[in-house]
Amino acid sequence: MRVFQSVVMGSGGVGKSALTVMMVAGTVVDSYDPTIEDSYRTKPLSIDGETCLLEVLDTAGIEQFTSLTDMYIKNGEGFILVFSLTQRESLEELLALHDQIIRVKEPRTVPFVLVGNKCDLSADREIDTSEGQELADAWGCPFYETSARLNINVNIVFEDMVRQIRKHAPPERFSPPGSAGGNTRRRKTAGTRKCVIL
Repeated sequence: MRVFQSVVMGSGGVGKSALTVMMVAGTVVDSYDPTIEDSYRTKPLSIDGETCLLEVLDTAGIEQFTSLTDMYIKNGEGFILVFSLTQRESLEELLALHDQIIRVKEPRTVPFVLVGNKCDLSADREIDTSEGQELADAWGCPFYETSARLNINVNIVFEDMVRQIRKHAPPERFSPPGSAGGNTRRRKTAGTRKCVIL
């Protein structure tokens, strides 16, 4: 069974851990306890008819433990970038983080999902839906507004992360075992791979 590796990143206090725990355990995180790093693995998920596991790395806020950020980026297949709809600076901080991820992962195409969390706190809202959607359109990724507390769109975010990773991976990687498409593709490329050691 294929295991997808996603990394949840964003500023401290935007609800990264709350989203992750709601997805994995179905429970609400009531208090804020800054994360250094937590790793979770979901139960088997069926996404678009294929069963898989999702490994989720819940990271520290981007302003904390910055020395770990490159390591998170190197090890991740896809990135869920989270900001709080009630905190404009949390969105602005994602701009530099997005650029950093692109730089570290270059030349590969990077799967992203952009998430505006805390949509249930409408009275405290600082960021319009259209603003988040415009940024996602510029990055070429999906955008969701979520509430970890009320479990709004939480599962959809993680399921779409799997879809984005599949979409950006080489086709033969996800061909069913023994299928003609997967085997043919491998045979065609098997003799053309090269390794250069500098």
